[in-house]
Amino acid sequence: MSRNDKLPAHPDGGKASSKIFSFKPMVMGIVFLTFIYAALRVYQQAFAFKFGLDSTDPIFETYWTALFKTEVPLIFGTGLAICAYLWFTRDRNLKDLAPKVELKRYFNLIGWLTVYAFALVALSCFFGEGDATWHQTVVRDTWLTPSHAILFYACVPLYMVIGVSSLLYATTRIPAYSSGYSVALLTVVVGPALILPNLGFNEWGHAFWFTEETFSHPLHWGFPVLGWTALALGGLLAQVLARVAVLFKQVSPLAQPKGSVVEMKAAEAA
Repeated sequence: MSRNDKLPAHPDGGKASSKIFSFKPMVMGIVFLTFIYAALRVYQQAFAFKFGLDSTDPIFETYWTALFKTEVPLIFGTGLAICAYLWFTRDRNLKDLAPKVELKRYFNLIGWLTVYAFALVALSCFFGEGDATWHQTVVRDTWLTPSHAILFYACVPLYMVIGVSSLLYATTRIPAYSSGYSVALLTVVVGPALILPNLGFNEWGHAFWFTEETFSHPLHWGFPVLGWTALALGGLLAQVLARVAVLFKQVSPLAQPKGSVVEMKAAEAA
């Protein structure tokens, strides 16, 4: 029998001896999002002032309505596919999960949340500020401004997909989150996701009241409040690290009974 045959397989698709954590998926996710954000910003720079100032102009529909009709079903459709994959490939035997596999999944969750945090920062610190600048410069004549087409209907759906996928990954692959509800995890995901329905209230208010585009206006209070819920990442990280510390002790060679390492090497050589 070969060495690989002696090692038990686990649902993550590798062997129990595989690396506990790899930076590659997380880095690839951040690079992919960076590429999308850069492409959207270049598109906005090229066509916003040329073809985005008059929503009644047929060219507006070509450049901005068409973008909206493409990005929303594409992003949410991709998110639905990811969630379906996570659900149908869920681990149905979490009670017997090996400590090393559980530790690896915690690190995978940290990777998911890192990409999620990157998406939130890009939205709030770059595109969000750009939206405020746009509306202080150009009077909105429709809910679908060139700024909104990217901020609310591309950037917000992107981080919603990542957040919900992170939540589903945790609940389908990690015992602590499959057996109960984590207030911190739910707050991190659900809070910022509510920014999208809050947009409806914001646009309704701007349609009925011609308000000044200032950050302090009551119509805008929901955006920072819901965005601040992402600060629950600190509490979630404390939960994760507490369990990771326990798992590290369980998988450490120093925690193994005497003779177990020698026995394992003998079994591998057999």
